[in-house]
Amino acid sequence: MARARFGEVLAHSFYERPAEAVARSLLGKVLVHGTTAGRIVETEAYLGVHDAAAHAAAGLTARTRVLFGPPGHAYVYFIYGMYECLNLVAEPDGSPGCVLIRALEPVAGLEEMRRRRGAIRKEEDLANGPGKLTIAMGISRAAHNGCDVTAGPLTVCAGDEADAFRIAVGPRVGITKASDWMLRFAIAGNRYVSKPRLPDVEGA
Repeated sequence: MARARFGEVLAHSFYERPAEAVARSLLGKVLVHGTTAGRIVETEAYLGVHDAAAHAAAGLTARTRVLFGPPGHAYVYFIYGMYECLNLVAEPDGSPGCVLIRALEPVAGLEEMRRRRGAIRKEEDLANGPGKLTIAMGISRAAHNGCDVTAGPLTVCAGDEADAFRIAVGPRVGITKASDWMLRFAIAGNRYVSKPRLPDVEGA
């Protein structure tokens, strides 16, 4: 399994914190599915029922039930009639915060990712967007929505925690509500981050 190379699998307690804190902390961690793996280089936080851009703002529904459940589970949804996006449920059980995984730096299974993505030549284009990375990693609603990412086939590992980096911060993209909230985070200067790039940089 690819996960053995990337440190310990993150525990439920990692996710049982405010969504913004989890979104920042996920940077540099490694998402693993089968023989494929990618370092998380970009995330967005969604803050639950009081966040107009969050799916949870509509309340508890069949679609959002996973969000209102325990942290450390995958919430996979369909968008634009063609893409599936991966979120990780954060905050305590009943508080529906989550983190959208926006971009990965491929670190294992690149040939498999290229096969899934078709005519993609540049490595940085394999998973530099939320719809791209689910295709590259073989993640789907049917197989992974609601799965426990601390124990199942889809996991997040600690990675190299000694690898320091700066964090770029900016507004979320691709939404119309609460679009000015500064809840998009990325590893500053990383070439695998999606567009538009983030100009604002905080400390390491």
